[in-house]
Amino acid sequence: LGVVAGITPFNFPAMVPLWMIPMALVCGNTFVLKPSERDPGASMLLADLIKQAGVPDGVFNVVHGDREAVDAILAHADIKAISFVGSTPIAKKIYTVGSASGKRVQALGGAKNHMVVMPDAVVDKTVNGIIGSAFGAAGQRCMAGSVLVTVGAAYERVMPSLIERTKALSLGEGLDESVDVGPVISAAACTRIGEAIERGVGEGAELLVGGQAPDVDGDGSFVAPAILGRVRPEMATAREEIFGPVLSVIEVETLEEAIAAINQSSFGNGVSIFTESGAAVRRFRHDVEVGMIGVNVGVAAPVAFFPFSGWKDSFLGDLHAHGPDAVDFFTRKKTVTSRFFSDGQPSGPFFVES
Repeated sequence: LGVVAGITPFNFPAMVPLWMIPMALVCGNTFVLKPSERDPGASMLLADLIKQAGVPDGVFNVVHGDREAVDAILAHADIKAISFVGSTPIAKKIYTVGSASGKRVQALGGAKNHMVVMPDAVVDKTVNGIIGSAFGAAGQRCMAGSVLVTVGAAYERVMPSLIERTKALSLGEGLDESVDVGPVISAAACTRIGEAIERGVGEGAELLVGGQAPDVDGDGSFVAPAILGRVRPEMATAREEIFGPVLSVIEVETLEEAIAAINQSSFGNGVSIFTESGAAVRRFRHDVEVGMIGVNVGVAAPVAFFPFSGWKDSFLGDLHAHGPDAVDFFTRKKTVTSRFFSDGQPSGPFFVES
């Protein structure tokens, strides 16, 4: 294509750019990266490593800034394609403005991922998967499972262990390997997440664990992992992306009700089901309106040779990140129809000339 750009979020400042950079460069493009202004250091480390690897100057470039830098990328006529990862409102803006100016755009937005637990789920493995999904990276990832849907007797089987394990999670510095949950990105995020928990309780949810100011040594933006029970699908805590360590629990009686709760969401990024029933899995994977599905897997992100396949408000565009979609996104096709006459053969039967 020529010059392409990536606009990336704070939460995975090395991984997300590396969804884009290798594919773009190996397909023959030059790349402009606009990292999050909240943690720009990782992009500079990447730039240094790329330079050490021998990539010529000007092939990979980093531009720092916030909205002004994004607007400049959208307006620049020489930039032919933009790959974006971030919130849905910004994804919609980038897709709309970029496409209107003739750019190719893939815009990965937000999420509200569900985890369905069937009555026959293996409890200890299921609880491990839920905790890792909901509270890993302090809930700050687009594949975090933030809504738990228990079917029938699954609630009584899973919740006691889940609450006990959640209470035992340790908070602290993310570089400390003994710590389970690190800080959120900022004090403002801490306040926003706390307000979302309070709003959920105000709507009628029950705070089962967490929500209090955690007892952590030193300064930092820490949120105690929280579980909200008695959540209904229409509540804001079940519909809106919180992007923090908050798990909302919805109770239903049947798999059909669980699928209905998932499909009424405006998002369609990831979903998981915990069960030992192949019949339940077949029904679930066919009927849910979600692009990435996990079976007894808490984080349903696919390995990199499959597309990162969000649906609905979780993705705008035609070609996804990763895999063959990424190659197609960073290239244009040429179709060549050719003939040669040097062998002296006459025209074939399918070529009629006057």
